[in-house]
Amino acid sequence: MAQNFNELIMYSKAFSGLTPELEACLKDIAPVITPHLKQVTDSFYEQLATIPAAEKYLAGRIEHLKAAHLKWMTNLFELDVDAQFAEGMYKVGDIHVKVNLPVEFMAGAMTLINTEIIKLVIDKMGSDLDKCSKALQAINAVTGLALMIMQQSYQESSIAEELEKFLKISGMSRTLFTNLAKAYN
Repeated sequence: MAQNFNELIMYSKAFSGLTPELEACLKDIAPVITPHLKQVTDSFYEQLATIPAAEKYLAGRIEHLKAAHLKWMTNLFELDVDAQFAEGMYKVGDIHVKVNLPVEFMAGAMTLINTEIIKLVIDKMGSDLDKCSKALQAINAVTGLALMIMQQSYQESSIAEELEKFLKISGMSRTLFTNLAKAYN
């Protein structure tokens, strides 16, 4: 399914509350926050390692996963939140489907990540309540937006995988399936 990333980013911004002002805040706080994201990533993976159901997704891959995670988190603060950003988040969701990661892991992981980032922001900016509050709002908005896009991708990729299984099992061609689907729209 071809995804319109411009529409997806606008839709996700509306639900997450990511305004241009909050986007600018992310870039403003990046120099303060990004040097400490490695510690957030390390703490996140330490927490994941205590969850028995996560073990099979982590085994032998921790360093690779940490590097990808750190890059992803840094991008939240440094990239423009635009169609290209949406496409990147969409690919993350698709990868999670390909490795059979349960969908609840994404929401749970985002909660763990936000908990660590909240501690970091309070530690670094807590003396300036307005700046701290705005930073937390911006981070909440961008992580919510990222999660929305990843879950959208996850859902669409899961459906596509199930369709492929159905077509293979039934012997039905994609063309026939598409024509039947159009007939019932």
